[in-house]
This record gives sequence, C-alpha cells and structure tokens, in this order.
Amino acid sequence: MDENMKNVILNRINRTAAALKKNNMEFHYAESKVEVLTIVSNLLKTGDVVATGGSVTLEQCGIIDLLRTDKYKFLDRDAIDTDKMEQLFRASFNADTYLCSANAITENGELYNVDGNCNRIAAICYGPKSVIIVAGYNKIVTNLDEAVSRVKNTTAPANAQRLTCPSYCYEKGQCMSLLKDKPGMTDGCDSDYRLCSNYLISAHQREKGRIKVIIVGEKLGY
Repeated sequence: MDENMKNVILNRINRTAAALKKNNMEFHYAESKVEVLTIVSNLLKTGDVVATGGSVTLEQCGIIDLLRTDKYKFLDRDAIDTDKMEQLFRASFNADTYLCSANAITENGELYNVDGNCNRIAAICYGPKSVIIVAGYNKIVTNLDEAVSRVKNTTAPANAQRLTCPSYCYEKGQCMSLLKDKPGMTDGCDSDYRLCSNYLISAHQREKGRIKVIIVGEKLGY
C-alpha cells in the first residue's frame, strides 16, 4: 500500500480506536489478517465455549479454522443440520465468547449491525460473556448516515448474493429504498428473505471491555 494512503488510513483507525475506548469497548489493531489470529488466540482461553455469526471476515482471517482445533468447544454452525440451527443459536447465548464482524464502525465509536435472522445482533447485545468484533478498515465510516448507506449499497447486496436470498438487492445490486430521495434506515423491500429486518447500534457500553473490537489494516468482508 502507498505510504501516504497508509498514513491516512492509520489516522482514521486511530480516531475510531479512541472513540471505541471512550465507549468502553476494548480496541486492538492488527496490521494484517495474519496478526488477527494471534490477537484472537490471546483473547480466548483453552476450553472456552465459542460461537460465531456468519462472517466472510472470520473466514478470510482463518478464525474458523482456529476454532475448529481441539483447544475450544466450538459451536460450529456449518457442521450441523439445518433443523438443529435454532438450538445452536440459543446455545450461543451461553457461550464464553462470541465472534463476528460488523457491518460498519463509525469514527464516533459506534457499531452498526443489521440482520435478517437476528441471532448475531442478539448475541452482541446480551448473553455471551465476551464479544469479539473483527473488521477490516474498509468498514470504518464517518457517521451513522454513512453506515446506513454502506449497508444499502454494499453489505446487503453482497450478502444476498452469498446466501442466495431472493430479494430486490439480490437482483439489482442495491437496496430498493435508494430509489427514494431520502431513504430511511429501515426502508427496503417486502421480501420474506430480506436481510435487513432488525437494526442494532452499539454505543457507550455499561460493561467495560465486554465488547472487543479488532480493526485490521486490510480490506476484509463486505
């Protein structure tokens, strides 16, 4: 990466880090996805019950492979039958640690997440003793307005393709609400496969350090 651009990105990460800490979230920086594994390993304990949300970022960083080692009791969503998925999601609330990514992270230190099934945002809010968020620097936005725009323009359409969810953004590559002059946060299609049913903004946390945010100096995920 060009050094000038790298400095710009690092300044943005540092601003975001300071805001996250102010909001009682623990911050870690990984220059590359290779370093993420070391940070995550240090945040986990041998024998921990660990659950995850669906995440391209976790796969890109090799975290899923790490969790499948015999060091942890991994609630592996990819290793069970579909009819047992709800049971696994409920068991995730009692996990020692929950890992996922974020749809956007604002420079104000807010996490913005949007779900269709909502098991991920539910676990971020409550249940697991520790929550680890892993995100590439590309998910940093200036404010919540940019976070909303990012989901409508990038995150939802890309995940609709990944999960084969027949919705407007799957077909057109953007949220249908963008056809409006001023689309609202929750505006969207009426598909039963819609990925944006519930919205979570995580700001100042009561429990200091429960949420850990690892920002990576690479573009990762959607």
